[in-house]
Amino acid sequence: MILGFTGPIESLTPQMADGAELAMKEVSDSGLLLGGATVTSVRADSTCIDAGAATAAAERLITSDGVKGIMGADCSGVTGAILSNVAVPNGVVMISPSATSPALSTAEDNGLFFRTSPSDARQGVVMAEVLLEQGVKSVAVTYTNNDYGKGLADAFQAAYEERGGTVTINAAHEDGKADYSAEVGALASAGGDRLVVAGYVDQGGSGIVRAALDSGAFDTFHFPDGMISAKLEENFGTEIDGSTGQHPGTDSEGAAIFTKMVGDAFDATSPFTPESYDAAALMLLAMQAAGSSDPNVYKNKVMDVANAPGEKILPGELGKALKILADGGDIDYVGATAVELIGPGESAGNYREIVIKNGKITTVKYR
Repeated sequence: MILGFTGPIESLTPQMADGAELAMKEVSDSGLLLGGATVTSVRADSTCIDAGAATAAAERLITSDGVKGIMGADCSGVTGAILSNVAVPNGVVMISPSATSPALSTAEDNGLFFRTSPSDARQGVVMAEVLLEQGVKSVAVTYTNNDYGKGLADAFQAAYEERGGTVTINAAHEDGKADYSAEVGALASAGGDRLVVAGYVDQGGSGIVRAALDSGAFDTFHFPDGMISAKLEENFGTEIDGSTGQHPGTDSEGAAIFTKMVGDAFDATSPFTPESYDAAALMLLAMQAAGSSDPNVYKNKVMDVANAPGEKILPGELGKALKILADGGDIDYVGATAVELIGPGESAGNYREIVIKNGKITTVKYR
């Protein structure tokens, strides 16, 4: 498991790890995986931003720990680096719960890379629709200067302008700065009904919001997935009331079951947490379907267990799924996020639309 336990999304990753480990425990406890195998989670830090550190951490997982698959990585840049430098050369399956860059759809992966989150090509369209439905006709955009930020900002601008919206400025910001007043000054002079912040809540994204509020440049914002966590409420509370956003999510039966299973153990609705449960579950079910934990064998079964035909499998039913597969049957893993893998092995994509009300992230609807 390789996630950014330090870095710009460190407030999201503990729940993501817990979600994946819940699936691993469920499979181990069943005693049904490959004739009684148990699953051990080995955690490594992707940092989310340092490709060299992420690659070294992934190398250790494979060479020292002998892992049979990687649940991760998280941020798109480090995910791409691990895929090309470690996973492909070593023939190891990766299933990312949260790497959303459109560039990963066409990355050279030898059939080893999958993601339970949708591409930001889809999030860009959803974000455009959400804003235009609210009557927001012009926006300024700032994005974190990396694969994730640029990919999302470009996808959004294309979708928004195609539908009649105006992007007044589309400017990068660097993470780790103490002062974002210059960036906010440029955004403010370009103008716009709302400021879209395609950044990280534990990093420059929050710095931009603070500078915009303090200067009075913007008082409502639109937040994609990298900005939405309990940390957003903590940082700004009612100051950002009326702000909006979206992140991958679903109101499916599986999502409700997953939330109930988790109880008070951790926040089951935190972004990419259900996707992490599903990523780990898919990998283990593919092993069972293949009758092997060899990544070059079970990689061919991931799409089979994820999609129809077969018996639908919800969270908490992994033991049942393992038994069906052991008996030669078919399953259609639905999981916590209504999993449907399309094209190059990525989620078709459902989103939770949110609004900040009384300082809290509240659900508007799912789309």
